[in-house]
Amino acid sequence: MTVEGLPMAVPAAGLPARVRIHEVGARDGLQNEKSTVPTEVKAEFVRRLADAGLTTIEATSFVHPKWVPQLADAEQLFPLVAGLPVDLPVLVPNERGLDRALSLHATRVAVFASATESFAKANLNRTVDEALAMFEPVVTKAQAQDLHVRGYLSMCFGDPWEGAVPVPQVVRVCRALVDMGCDELSLGDTIGVATPGHVTALLAALEEAGIPAAAVGVHFHDTYGQALANTYAALQHGVTTVDASAGGLGGCPYAKSATGNLATEDLVWMLRGLGIDTGVDLDRLVATSAWMAEQLGRPSPSRTVRALSHKEQ
Repeated sequence: MTVEGLPMAVPAAGLPARVRIHEVGARDGLQNEKSTVPTEVKAEFVRRLADAGLTTIEATSFVHPKWVPQLADAEQLFPLVAGLPVDLPVLVPNERGLDRALSLHATRVAVFASATESFAKANLNRTVDEALAMFEPVVTKAQAQDLHVRGYLSMCFGDPWEGAVPVPQVVRVCRALVDMGCDELSLGDTIGVATPGHVTALLAALEEAGIPAAAVGVHFHDTYGQALANTYAALQHGVTTVDASAGGLGGCPYAKSATGNLATEDLVWMLRGLGIDTGVDLDRLVATSAWMAEQLGRPSPSRTVRALSHKEQ
């Protein structure tokens, strides 16, 4: 495939020169599939994403198979991709999950907290503080093993049960994750209700609380078509890590109103137009998502994948 009609690069003042894309399609994307994707197809997906230039690819999750049966093959999958020259974070919900990851020599892990009580109950069957208490020994043990630890935080902007989430409430949980030893935070707009002003307000409040943009990644869903606008607002505030999912795969199994993640291709198109380096080969990435869409038996929701694939027909 040859990509034609790439955007003209017109840099904008005040934006970073480079953005690291934290690719979540192989985990956050595929965990929401109704049918289980074969292990070898998942492994090939990760290999193709790496070949497209993505350097951080979230590989799988060591949660109990009862809760996320689509990722029950974590032990089989991880060895198939462990030799790739990229970072391969894995999600670990508790100490048992961490032990499983450590047994396979994972070097980057993530825990998954909530900014709201309702989602903490739905997702973890715990209060926010009980979940934090559960994660603390996980993070401590991971740090003792020299693992990089990411702290995901869901419902940072809105919750389907509680509505708008107060900024100080989010800052409190972020501060707790940093204090327990998380190296990086990912702010999740789980149901896609954030708007740019809200994003800027939260990032400013975090900075005031001693959590700089350099320690923060953003994870936007495109439910209301705001993901790229919100990403741009985050870039203006100094964020240089953006979560995205190849082909726009994924949503959230515990939040029915959540649609897919920000598509990696759509993000790369915007960043390329801004003259921001990602190291990603858009040609190969589009081909990878088109291939994965064939495996799943449906068109890719990514507008960029659809537009560039159509040019080839």
